[in-house]
Amino acid sequence: MKVLLANPRGFCAGVNMAIECLDEAIRRVGAGIYVYHEIVHNKYVVERFTKQGVKFVNSMDEVPVGGILLFSAHGVSPEIRKVARERKLQTVDATCPLVTKVHLEAIRYANQGYNILLIGHEGHDEVIGTMGEAPESITLVETPEDVGKLPFATTDKLAYLTQTTLSVDEATAVINALRSRYPQIDSPKKEDICYATTNRQDAVKALVESADVLIVLGSQNSSNSRRLMEIGASRGVPSYLVDGADELKRDWFEEAETVVVTAGASAPEVVVRECIEFLQINFSAEVSEETLREENVHFATPRELMTLKPAGS
Repeated sequence: MKVLLANPRGFCAGVNMAIECLDEAIRRVGAGIYVYHEIVHNKYVVERFTKQGVKFVNSMDEVPVGGILLFSAHGVSPEIRKVARERKLQTVDATCPLVTKVHLEAIRYANQGYNILLIGHEGHDEVIGTMGEAPESITLVETPEDVGKLPFATTDKLAYLTQTTLSVDEATAVINALRSRYPQIDSPKKEDICYATTNRQDAVKALVESADVLIVLGSQNSSNSRRLMEIGASRGVPSYLVDGADELKRDWFEEAETVVVTAGASAPEVVVRECIEFLQINFSAEVSEETLREENVHFATPRELMTLKPAGS
């Protein structure tokens, strides 16, 4: 068996920054740290922090007054920030700067009187946070078919934004439908889909043509990881999204000569290595690292980490 190990893969700069934030917060104050939603959408990462005493919450009521709260990489709405202030919480904002960019674009367009069409997936943490910036001005659009149901006219002031972790092909299909129906629609000068999402998708597209099986390391609720799996599946390649080597099944590989392995932007390298080890032990796999693009992006951790103190001190 030959294994083509896609590069870039795994952690992006935003995920790295969020994890560094939480690691540093633990180092500074120890226990008693809360995170609003999962810090990133990855089971391995969340379980690691849970074992260190971090509590992941879905309601602000779960955070004690005066407590310490991190906002996850996916961002939060102004309403959540308001509640945090009212509860006198020490907050650390681990929102990915590329998500913050979309929030700022939403605010700018809303202030200028635009109706904003947000291309994304309903219920995703990032989408919820972005829509919360200007709920009266934003309409969610998930598919090209949704475009035909929109109530706007060609004379209306419209702009579109996108969730950062979408499939490039998926977003392009919706954008083309929007531009076809609304030639006047505006958009940011720089696209919203993040560099890491695009790079990982491009790597899979390039490698999967010669693959018998595609393995994507990532969690089921990770949007960007799921998009990688869908790229393989759309090309007729058996494609599997797994959290780790313990989910791999031998019969997936019995007839496989070439396997492509990659990881979503929130999946740590350790799970990739465990997957490779499984294939080496069971199928004498020879691994070839396939680098299609170099990434050198780094985001600094937020300044509020420097003033963080143990709750109640």
